Amino acid sequence: MTKLILFDIDGTLVTGGPAKEAFEVAMLDSFGRLGNAKKYDFSGKTDPKIARDLLKEVGFSDSVIEAGFSALWDRYVRELEARISEHPTILLPGVEQLLVNLKGNQNVALGLVTGNIFRGAQIKLGSVGLEAYFSVGGYGSDSEDRNLLPSVALTRAHDKWGISFDKESVVVVGDTPRDIFCGKAEGTRTVGVATGKFRRKDLEEAGADLVLDDFSQVNEVANILAR
Repeated sequence: MTKLILFDIDGTLVTGGPAKEAFEVAMLDSFGRLGNAKKYDFSGKTDPKIARDLLKEVGFSDSVIEAGFSALWDRYVRELEARISEHPTILLPGVEQLLVNLKGNQNVALGLVTGNIFRGAQIKLGSVGLEAYFSVGGYGSDSEDRNLLPSVALTRAHDKWGISFDKESVVVVGDTPRDIFCGKAEGTRTVGVATGKFRRKDLEEAGADLVLDDFSQVNEVANILAR
């Protein structure tokens, strides 16, 4: 293996699903109140960052927030599991065949860099049959700071495969400027995909090395990512 490709999840591989609703219910059950989630921009942020922002908005201290995180994540996972069969996530065009193609390339290893906590990521991917493609990753449960997650994924890739991937052989793929920023912070290549709320221009201005409209041209995209 010479190439490590690290994918974001929401807006990149899948869309939709009950996560936001499950998150709000869990927050209210665990803390009793939260800030204005309807106006809050969730895109590209880690789950702990989102929770902290919404709780600090209504006056919770960092110490109280930290003390309640364990119960919050347990509640969130239960809510997500209970709701996802009726409100499933949806695979974005070309994703599954793209992963099949990349998985079949002996030079390529696949991983994740996502703001989701680990258990939330597994539920979302499992609901659309993608969990088997990813055995390493950096998750929101590893760090609240999204920019630190590529390093976590690289460490886990080394532990699993015994390979120290050169930064120039690592690609972070995502649909938000924050995906691009975290890859650039680690010194990796970055590929933006305009399948979420952000336009090509937004991803280009964030500094993406390449921006794709989507993954529908599967063979071409697989060749680009594995190059």
